[in-house]
Amino acid sequence: MNRRAGRVGRVVGVVGTLAATALAVGLTRDADHVDRTAAPASVAPASVLLNGTDDAFIQLLLPMNDGALALLDDLDARPSAGDPALRAVLGDIRAAHRAESVELRRLLAAGNRPEQNIHAGHQMPGMVTDVALAELRAAPEAEVRSRAVGLLRAHLAQTVVLCRGEQTAGGSPEVKTLAGRIQEVRAAELNALARQPGATGTPPAN
Repeated sequence: MNRRAGRVGRVVGVVGTLAATALAVGLTRDADHVDRTAAPASVAPASVLLNGTDDAFIQLLLPMNDGALALLDDLDARPSAGDPALRAVLGDIRAAHRAESVELRRLLAAGNRPEQNIHAGHQMPGMVTDVALAELRAAPEAEVRSRAVGLLRAHLAQTVVLCRGEQTAGGSPEVKTLAGRIQEVRAAELNALARQPGATGTPPAN
């Protein structure tokens, strides 16, 4: 096995440990509204020390955010998202995800780790895949809103799980702090989506 294959194997194993740890901890925070100012916006330090869990958390969350942003872009073009209240919630989610991705990439660079989408093509929990996006594009307009919101809520809920795991098993104070902030934003986003008409699926975080 070459060095790259060995590194990928180790990171995938850490991701599994991260998710299992987070599920054991559970979700304990509550939030009542989406706050745009809650999106991470601090500047990463010149250097950080990342352990395997920190690296796995960042490497997984980046493609998860990218998939969610692609979903939001698709939904924007559909009449199903024409409701002003829903558009406001989706706008908040988009702004938070973009800010988080910038912060995650800064921390990755500060830890001298290359960005690697080792989960490309995998059916990871909470990941909005190309297949899911293709199915959404082909869905009847009457089904688009409920399908899209279901995908988005699954993504947000899984991110909360991963954030709990990072705070439990992560080594970098900077990454753990960011995970705590993302968790709070995600809980608020879940509750905001739950208040939309016809919302079903994942219950609000509490």
